[in-house]
Amino acid sequence: MNLYLRYFDKETLVHNVDEALDFLASIPEIGLNEELEMDLRDYANSEVYYPKRYKVRPRVYFIVIKTEAATMLDFKQKKALRSNTAEANHRDVIPPSVARLSEIREGWYEGSVDFKRVVLVPTTGKHEYRDTHFVVFCKANSGIDCYNRMIEHLRSRVDSRSQFPSAKGKNFKFRFLGRWKEA
Repeated sequence: MNLYLRYFDKETLVHNVDEALDFLASIPEIGLNEELEMDLRDYANSEVYYPKRYKVRPRVYFIVIKTEAATMLDFKQKKALRSNTAEANHRDVIPPSVARLSEIREGWYEGSVDFKRVVLVPTTGKHEYRDTHFVVFCKANSGIDCYNRMIEHLRSRVDSRSQFPSAKGKNFKFRFLGRWKEA
């Protein structure tokens, strides 16, 4: 894995961290120190492939990008784009919480949702959005059924301009509490 480094018009493609540190040491404004060196080594050895930027002073950064390009020309022409890597394959996997959302399990659920509720401010007579946390215990067939029942209940009781999150987002959580008793 090679590293591309750029600071304004100074750029280089290096084959290891030591060469990268030599490049950074040649630029006096960067102020190479042990903390920066350790962080750069950690980044180079990690499985992370997104570009990393380091602050030099307010609104001034240098960037480091991991690449498989062998030369600067290959990097510039984007000939070494990663295609079949663990990270690319990982993005195609459905997260466990989304897979559990449609799993059929009849019973009691605890669902919680954080949403933007429109409320009237009495002093000004205007409306504003307020973050609202809503928790419910309900009978449902699945996590998505729990979500749909919650949102249906809320829509009939709050201002129609209120904004509800997606069932797949981080603002909706559910927990299966157990089966209901058959009569």
